Amino acid sequence: MTATPTLLDTALMLAAHGIPPLPLRVGKLPFGNCPDCADNACGGRPNMKTPGPCACPGVCHAWAAATTDPHVLASPAWASAWGRAAAVAYHPGGAGLTVVDLDNPAAVDWAHAALPPTQTVTTTRGEHWVYRGAMQSVNGVRDGVDIKSTMSYARWLGPGTGTMTALPDAVRMLAVDKPSPVRPAPPAATVPALAGGGQCRHRTPAYLERGIAMAVQRIIAAREAVHATVYRTFLAVLSTHGRCGCLTEAHITRLFTAAQTKGESARHCTDAWTNARTTLGL
Repeated sequence: MTATPTLLDTALMLAAHGIPPLPLRVGKLPFGNCPDCADNACGGRPNMKTPGPCACPGVCHAWAAATTDPHVLASPAWASAWGRAAAVAYHPGGAGLTVVDLDNPAAVDWAHAALPPTQTVTTTRGEHWVYRGAMQSVNGVRDGVDIKSTMSYARWLGPGTGTMTALPDAVRMLAVDKPSPVRPAPPAATVPALAGGGQCRHRTPAYLERGIAMAVQRIIAAREAVHATVYRTFLAVLSTHGRCGCLTEAHITRLFTAAQTKGESARHCTDAWTNARTTLGL
């Protein structure tokens, strides 16, 4: 008869697959900080501001304690926590994943209607939808819906069912908390059309849609030089689509919203768009 895996066994299995685990105490809560870090005595530590591991030897700083190092997980410094743990959690962002936590049946119904299918894990009150790709974590993006990715943790409840798919724009856009009113430059409909009556020279809406989706992804994936990336992306979109009249205000809003998820202001978006138009003589 096969012995039931311990919580540490589960954690080591996750670590071997590149998923950084951590123990949870009763109530699905992380263990408290070590004495040196209690009551924020450490000043928050630099690793609490970026998605990275904790530097303390024991289980400390919640999600930042998660690690894929089996020697750390099985170390004497962690032994007491595993002995008192009630469950195993993991840091989704550390594994390049995003969990859409659906906390009630209504939220699950919404996800089936609004989000592309992916790997699904049943929880005590709803479901976790797990996507490939990391993003910022935000709680309460809708009633009963939390996003758990970087600087967050999710309870490990098994591998679930279905095939994991890439993180879609529809989930990334949920992280825009009451975005500032987007005031784009004059809509593309006012851009002088090329000879040919203003008809889109690209013939099919699929070409435009693919281009906008790629531009949104390029902005969201930027890890540095965000200002420059936004400008270059706007320039690329306008150089391809700016003269034929196929861009709509909805397309521009998608681009601006993606930039705002990376910390850009509405004013910077407008300035970058206007500068790109000016560069191209539009």
